Amino acid sequence: MSAHLSQELSDQKFERVLCKKDVLAIGFGAMIGWGWVILAGEWILRAGSLGAMLAFVIGGIMIIFVGQVYAELTSAIPETGGEHVFSYRAFGKNVSYICTWTLILSYAGVAAFEAVALPTVIQYIFPNFLKGYMYTIAGFDVYASWVAVGVIAALLITYINLKGIKAAANLQNILSFSIITIGLALMAAAGVNGDVSRMEPLFVDGFKGVLSVAIMTPFMFVGFDVIPQASEEINMPYKELGKIMIVSIIIAAAFYIFIIFAIAVSLTEGEMSESVLVTADAMKRVFGDSTLAGNILALGGVAGIITSWNSFFIGGSRAIYAMAQSKMLPKSLGMLHPERKTPTIPILMIGAISAIAPFFGRAALVWLTNAGGFAIVLAYIIVSMSFVRLRKIEPDLPRPYKVSNIAVGYLAVATSTLMGILYLPGMPSGLILPEWIIILSWIALGVAFYIKAKKTFPDFGERTFEQIQE
Repeated sequence: MSAHLSQELSDQKFERVLCKKDVLAIGFGAMIGWGWVILAGEWILRAGSLGAMLAFVIGGIMIIFVGQVYAELTSAIPETGGEHVFSYRAFGKNVSYICTWTLILSYAGVAAFEAVALPTVIQYIFPNFLKGYMYTIAGFDVYASWVAVGVIAALLITYINLKGIKAAANLQNILSFSIITIGLALMAAAGVNGDVSRMEPLFVDGFKGVLSVAIMTPFMFVGFDVIPQASEEINMPYKELGKIMIVSIIIAAAFYIFIIFAIAVSLTEGEMSESVLVTADAMKRVFGDSTLAGNILALGGVAGIITSWNSFFIGGSRAIYAMAQSKMLPKSLGMLHPERKTPTIPILMIGAISAIAPFFGRAALVWLTNAGGFAIVLAYIIVSMSFVRLRKIEPDLPRPYKVSNIAVGYLAVATSTLMGILYLPGMPSGLILPEWIIILSWIALGVAFYIKAKKTFPDFGERTFEQIQE
């Protein structure tokens, strides 16, 4: 790399324009995106009403430990890339490459999922919108109109992110407020008009059922980790930034659990099995079989899809940018737009992945959820280990938000590892072939990029860290 280009890259700066409510909306909006509308019924059918809630308690406990780790590291090393810089500082360039590459799979997986989830929700609101049969994948008929909705939405989200981080944050604020309002309306109405006798069965397939939902929870909670990706664009005290991350996780966990309860007291198991969009039908039931109420809930699903999609455009593009800044990916991926201060090419890459996903039909929903969940758990393990190592090798590193005890890091490593084991072959909740194909293909692509970067850049992986200033 030429000295001129190196200087050009190092001189680039993001704009610090995100305030506290922007950060909370990005984290919460990413975690409470689409799952509560698209998949909540499936969770209950797999594990039972209490089983599904227990699964989210298990997942939430793991995420709280990991979230504490993230909060401290983000306040201590507030540089774009988040996990990339944490793992780099603790273990060096090779571990950092692995951590960030797996993380990007999770982020790209969410973005792709949203492009599949959106037409699913639109189909609930407009049942007759399917036109132009194309082909069938895994038993799902793919229509041209269904694909078009996902592709057009992907282009629009790409455009908003290209305009700049503040435009994306403004959209996030509006839609996150809408999600909370609609979700609270469902919870309140279910509390008044629901019937606890509908919660039967409380458990399905014993602990195996609970585990089959628990492995999906990391993917549902992915989102708070987007915040460190954009840390150089946040304008607030770093100690407060750590607190906001923890608050967003607690709110998200409570939201999921109460939504599951609201659905369970609103619909019977048989009604859930026959429903296209269980959460919307639950809303319809508790509001006196109001079709309007069901459609409003579905619109909340649309809002959730967009908030999650938007957040992972931010996270995924910044992770790619950070790798390019460390000379681990092509240099063009590490350039910012001179006026908008956005990583243009990484945003276009995430947009392209999103636009391709609808062509694989609805079967891709669970595949992407589980493959992405496995990827994010691997990243969580590495980040948690980075926390422990940095406590030992850099005890004097300024930590504006500091976890009280290093034991939290060990617990984060342990719980993340136990969660990761659940995905492995032979486990009751192990991944299936299409999910392993996604993971192995991503690994192969990462190896190819790694070899190419090592040959291209003599200073592969070299980077410096700035001293934080409050």
